[in-house]
Amino acid sequence: MDKSQLIETGKQVIRLEAREVERLADRIGEEFARAVELLVGLKGRAIVSGVGKSGIIARKLAATLTSTGTPAFFLHPVEGLHGDVGMVLRDDLLILISKSGESEELFDLLRAVKRLGVPIITFTGSRGSTLADYSDILLDVAVEEEACPHDLAPTASTTAALAMSDALAVSVLTRKGFGQDDFAKLHPGGKLGRQLLKVSDLMVSEPDKVPWLAKTATLREAMLEIAFKRGTVPIVDDERRIIGVITAGDLTRFVDNKEEFFHRQVSEAMNPNPKTVRCDTLAVEAVYLMEKHGIMALPVEDADERLAGMVHLHDLMRARVV
Repeated sequence: MDKSQLIETGKQVIRLEAREVERLADRIGEEFARAVELLVGLKGRAIVSGVGKSGIIARKLAATLTSTGTPAFFLHPVEGLHGDVGMVLRDDLLILISKSGESEELFDLLRAVKRLGVPIITFTGSRGSTLADYSDILLDVAVEEEACPHDLAPTASTTAALAMSDALAVSVLTRKGFGQDDFAKLHPGGKLGRQLLKVSDLMVSEPDKVPWLAKTATLREAMLEIAFKRGTVPIVDDERRIIGVITAGDLTRFVDNKEEFFHRQVSEAMNPNPKTVRCDTLAVEAVYLMEKHGIMALPVEDADERLAGMVHLHDLMRARVV
């Protein structure tokens, strides 16, 4: 084959698999909706199983469900029959993936789990198969042809199973109302999870570590607070609402123009228009605000606009928010 033939072969595979996936949309119906509701109301875990290439798709589905709020794990059917099936409990649900619906390894697993009364959802390309007959819900992932020219290697069929599994997982997370905040909690180490962290996740909030002064405090007190609590001190009123901040820079500028400054009130030297953020502000927004205005820390307000803590650029960078 020359280069042009190789390119055309690749294009044909993509077109064929795209057509097969497109056909799946017409099969999304009542059984699909029942599968979604079963997973949404699940008290236990979703156990997903398959053999060979279908097993790889099963692993992907288990991972997707787990990462979007539905506890799940992959169970190899052979290992399951040698002790691991003991992990399956009555509140669980079994999902089987098999192109033919006639995988003998899955028959034994199905019989073992069926005795527990666990509901079974099967992805298969054969509605008349043994697995289909013994399942509570059947999701049809049949394809007219494989992309393999010999119609042997699972290609379009595994793509169809993958697409159906994604459709199921996304429908479940949508039905549950699983949002960005939930995703961030389950992915704290990933890039997206870090981008969805909020200021409240990273701020200093312990009462003995959050700096603050009343506007009547002296500059001597301000110097001590700045020195021992990381350089930026909010000034608050009687209700702990932020009315200003004072930093080492503010103090230096004031000292340069005044004599006998130690007993002057902090309100004379503070910045009366400080930049602040709310607890529910995204951490990446706080970084942007600090970089834009050249500041190293921000006072954090709660829902009642009272001082709740401090967020520092170094802590945000350490958490790899950006």
